[in-house]
This record gives sequence, structure tokens and C-alpha cells, in this order.
Amino acid sequence: MKVIHLIRHAKSSWDNPDLDDFSRTLNERGKKDAPFMANKLKELGCNPDYFMSSPAKRTTETSKIIATALSYDIEKTIFDERIYHSSLPQILKVLNEIPNSFNTIILVGHNPTLTQLSNYLTDDFIDNIPTCGIVKIELDIDNWQHIIQGIGRKIFFIYPKKF
Repeated sequence: MKVIHLIRHAKSSWDNPDLDDFSRTLNERGKKDAPFMANKLKELGCNPDYFMSSPAKRTTETSKIIATALSYDIEKTIFDERIYHSSLPQILKVLNEIPNSFNTIILVGHNPTLTQLSNYLTDDFIDNIPTCGIVKIELDIDNWQHIIQGIGRKIFFIYPKKF
């Protein structure tokens, strides 16, 4: 059994028009929502043994907040450029490369790819994973290379406005 937590980055700022998309930081709502959702994850017993993230500024900030709340060493986080602006086939390739010794992972990334991935893995359609939204999916596999469409079961889908 493998478990994946798909986490969309917290709300980012559009205040500085000179910043490129990759460099956008969290806005005030994002800085409030990320710790709140990280604590929800902790309450739900999330204990990842592998943590990966897009290296964009807003995902890096979100990842640090979540890792800290879960007592996960941020230095062990894999920041993979392929997660930033990835397609569904690209993100599946990234997942297929996870060492099989890891069973519970966190993937912090972006839409539309995270929503597409959730819908690919499960038969439980989600229209949109909002900022700081989290989807936990159990996969009935022992090998990350065995991911196929519909193999997963959604355990929960939470986001800030749900609370």
C-alpha cells in the first residue's frame, strides 16, 4: 500500500507585477492558511517518509510550513523542477521514480496538474483543488511504477474554506 498527499500551494501574491510566476511568494491569506492546513494534516495523523515539491517560491514556502508542522526535516525535501508547470504524464513519471522503500509521500505542486492527477488516480472526480487544498489517496500497489488510472481511493479532500 502506498499513500500520497497531493497539496496545492497556498495562496500567492500578485502584488508585484515585476516578479515572474516562479518567484511569486505567499500572500497574507496563504501565510495564514498554510499553517492552519498543516495542523489539520498533523491532526489527521500524516507522517510522510518522502516529501517532494515544486521549487517555485510559493510551493517552497508552503512546503517549509507543512514540513515544520509535521516535524519533517525540510533538508530532506526533494525540490524537483519537473513538478513546476508539469503535465499529467510528466508528474506520473516523477511518481514512478520514487524509491519503493518510501510508502507515504507528500507532493506539493500546482494546478491544473494536481487536480488532473487526483482525478486520474481515483474514480472520485474533483473539479478543482483550491489553494492549500489537500487530497489523500491510498494506492493499492507496492511499487510506485505500478501506478495506473483508477488504482487509488480518495481518503479525504480538505481545504481552508471547508473549515
